[in-house]
Amino acid sequence: MEVRLAKSAGFCFGVRRAVEQVYDQLDKAEAIYTYGPIIHNEQVVGDLEKRGVCVIEDRAQLGNITKGTVVIRSHGVEKRVYEQMQKQGLNIVDATCPFVKKIHNIVSEKSREGMGIIIVGNDKHPEVEGIKGWCETTPIVIENADEAEGFVPELGKQYCVVSQTTFNYNKFQELVEIFQKKGYDISVVNTICNATEERQQEARQIAADVDCMIVIGGTHSSNTRKLYEICQKECENTYFIQTLDDLHLDVAKSTRLVGITAGASTPNNIIEEVQNYVRINF
Repeated sequence: MEVRLAKSAGFCFGVRRAVEQVYDQLDKAEAIYTYGPIIHNEQVVGDLEKRGVCVIEDRAQLGNITKGTVVIRSHGVEKRVYEQMQKQGLNIVDATCPFVKKIHNIVSEKSREGMGIIIVGNDKHPEVEGIKGWCETTPIVIENADEAEGFVPELGKQYCVVSQTTFNYNKFQELVEIFQKKGYDISVVNTICNATEERQQEARQIAADVDCMIVIGGTHSSNTRKLYEICQKECENTYFIQTLDDLHLDVAKSTRLVGITAGASTPNNIIEEVQNYVRINF
């Protein structure tokens, strides 16, 4: 059986940078915290916890910390969270992905200019929550076509449209087209990360060619879920797993080609374990 591994599988630039910055702090600081899990991967977060890194879940927990180093994860945080860390005199290591930081700057600037902000993405995702927190006015979050169709702009208001960096590129284009057909006064900034777009396109191409597709990543990872949705449309036999322990392949004898991709928060060692297991056992 042939196994085709996506070249883009695994850590993206922003995730790798964030994880490395946490590990770099292990020998430098007495107390190390991350604001939220550093990435959406239980294995990485578990390893860091064993090394003494604590996860801060919200601003209330943050308020109880009087000293130490706080690493801001790649998803970024709201402006008020950043300012709270500064007021408490904490050492801040800002590992916000540069592509996410760019969105913070865009929405901050455009909202100060009086434009409305439309964020295309998942309203509950930490990256989107962070983006909302840098808007000077109340932003609108749109995730699907129904919400786009139902959106009613303020009369005479101009809007700036940005996207969660890991959003499905084709869906983003679909929602933008709805706004344009309705004649809304919008300025569109495609803020989907290039690595995300490339990963999705490669996954789609591989899934269309293989007999079976495996998508590896955390259950809470937005970009991995989107990879799974994309692959499942192309290949009915698509499996979503976190680690090798979750892999229970029901492979037909006619299966000759298996594809593997992984989300941006998936370590290389997990990808290699799955790849080697499939090659050896099937």
